[in-house]
Amino acid sequence: MGPAEQDTLALREQLFHERVRECIICALLFASLYILCHFIITHFKKHTDFAAVHDDEDAAVNRITLGLCTFTLATALGAVLLLPFSIITNEVLLSFPHNFYIQWLNGSLIHGLWNLVFLFSNLSLIFLMPFAYFFTESEGFAGSKKGIMARVYETSVVLLLLTLLVLGMVWVASAIAGNDAASRQSLYDLWDCYLPYLYSCISLFGVLLLLLCTPFGLSTMFTVTGKLLVKPRLLEDLDEQLSCTRLEEAAVSHRISSGKASCWLNLDMELLREQLLTIRSRRRTLELRHRASPWQRNLGYPLAMLGLLALTGISVLIVCFHVLELLLDDAAMPRGMQDASLGQVSFSIFGSFGAALQVILILYLMVSSVVGFYSSPLFTHLLPRRQDTPLTKIIGNCVSLLVLSSALPVFSRTLGITRFDLLGDFGRSNWLGNFYIIFLYNMSFAGLTTLCLVKKVSWAVQAELLRALGLHKLPLPVARRRPLGKPC
Repeated sequence: MGPAEQDTLALREQLFHERVRECIICALLFASLYILCHFIITHFKKHTDFAAVHDDEDAAVNRITLGLCTFTLATALGAVLLLPFSIITNEVLLSFPHNFYIQWLNGSLIHGLWNLVFLFSNLSLIFLMPFAYFFTESEGFAGSKKGIMARVYETSVVLLLLTLLVLGMVWVASAIAGNDAASRQSLYDLWDCYLPYLYSCISLFGVLLLLLCTPFGLSTMFTVTGKLLVKPRLLEDLDEQLSCTRLEEAAVSHRISSGKASCWLNLDMELLREQLLTIRSRRRTLELRHRASPWQRNLGYPLAMLGLLALTGISVLIVCFHVLELLLDDAAMPRGMQDASLGQVSFSIFGSFGAALQVILILYLMVSSVVGFYSSPLFTHLLPRRQDTPLTKIIGNCVSLLVLSSALPVFSRTLGITRFDLLGDFGRSNWLGNFYIIFLYNMSFAGLTTLCLVKKVSWAVQAELLRALGLHKLPLPVARRRPLGKPC
């Protein structure tokens, strides 16, 4: 064997080992996410759906559906971590370019992870989750033998009809929007045209959902933080409030106990019980604040609020700067790239600090979008409850989280939160090249977030000042209206 053949064989062997190593790393990462998501779903699932089922057929259906939901949730979590992991990988390769122990972090691995997340996201949204829902609702065709396979046959037929319906709608939409005659003549380019077009519509819907949920979630997080953390004492006597609350609780309890024994007292016992529960909740809150240490009371709450305010303000500033870039430079438009050239240049002008800030902002926006999603009136009923979430609601939560998380890379790149270009098929969305859509999207996000932030902060400051000065206890003026039919 000559030297040239030995070099070729060594190169092929190296490529083989790299491919095997990438497959093992991807499998380990996904297995870790799958195990974590399994514990999360079992924490919220309803016991009667899985544990208390005596029928083997129903138990098997529930186990299969549980596995599909866990797979979908693991894909959603992978989509959330995809962009931060890529940014961190680039900074690590920049800091340690010749380190032997991190050579497994390369562009091929990152590109493979992006392709896998894209593939699993489409597979879960288009096939797995509809199959899981129809599978739980199926009972088999009338007259067929009952069993798992009967349910599988019915679910497959329903899913096939749904797929044909969706593909027909996509074909009609693409034929109407397309300018060439080829888009209206055949369905042969199904994989190259219509599936990316379908995902483009789904990603656009997910990005619009993120646009609506994120500003609302940012304002909700200020409220939730104020309820969870102990607020500092500002011109208030907590001991006096606690003593008054205890006396009020004792008085209401006495009225309830005396009302049961006296027949001449016309008391609404249900109203009194609700009032007692409200007073007890207020008393426990006051006791919690009274037991809090000075560090927790005077440092934790201000730092948390300042952190939320700083992250929100930085996000708005970045988006405003990105709007100016869109007006001046065409390179600011989001685009996709085929080669993940990592370890060459930082994606932030501030180096590693800027990259770490990008990761924090991406995760912060994702958390705020989830909070806003579950706080909105339309999706409040989807909020999972511990050990009391039925199977259909788990499917709905998995689909919602997957739509939000799969749109997160496009969302972050569209707003200019990061300069990391979209890899794989994430950058093939048709609307990413439309300047007017991108510009209006950035302006809408900056406007809505600023409006929510100003209203929330101004109202919070006003409420704290009124509470500190005791003005919140003053009676509100009652407008007197003239009775109808009487002259002035």
